[in-house]
Amino acid sequence: MRLNVNGKDYDMDVPNADTPLLWVLRDYLGLVGTKFGCGIAQCGACTVHVDGNAMFSCSTPAAVVEGRSITTIEGLADEDGTLHPLQQAWIDHDVPQCGYCQAGQIMRAAVLLEENPNPTRDQVDAALSPNLCRCGTYNRIRTAVLAAAGGDIEA
Repeated sequence: MRLNVNGKDYDMDVPNADTPLLWVLRDYLGLVGTKFGCGIAQCGACTVHVDGNAMFSCSTPAAVVEGRSITTIEGLADEDGTLHPLQQAWIDHDVPQCGYCQAGQIMRAAVLLEENPNPTRDQVDAALSPNLCRCGTYNRIRTAVLAAAGGDIEA
C-alpha cells in the first residue's frame, strides 16, 4: 500500500486493506497525534484531512485513501516549524483541558478556515459539531478558531 501522508510517500506492507487509516498512521508510521476516541466515527478525535476534507480516520479503511493526500496534526505546521494559526491560537487561548480531542478539533477547524476564512460564531459551532470535547471546552475552542481567523472573538 502506498500512502501520501504530510507530503511524503510511504510504501507499507499492511496485511489487511480494511485496516483503519488511524491504525496505519499510529502503528505503521508512528504518527500518534491522531487519537483513538470511540472507534465508530462519533467523537472526532481521529480527524485528519484527506484531499483537504476532514475525515474520521478510525472508520476509514486505509485502502480507500491510497493515492490521496493525507494530512495529520503533525503535518499542519509549516516545514520550518512555524505553527499553523490554529495551533498558535490554541496555545494563546489555553484551549486544552485534558487535550485528548484537540488534534481532531484543530484539524476540523483548519478545514473550516480554508473554506471560510472569516466564520461567525454560529458557523464555527456548526462546522465543529461532529467533534466532541469531553471536557466541554467549546467556548475556548470557538474563541481560538475566531482568533485564528482574525475575527471578533466576542461576536
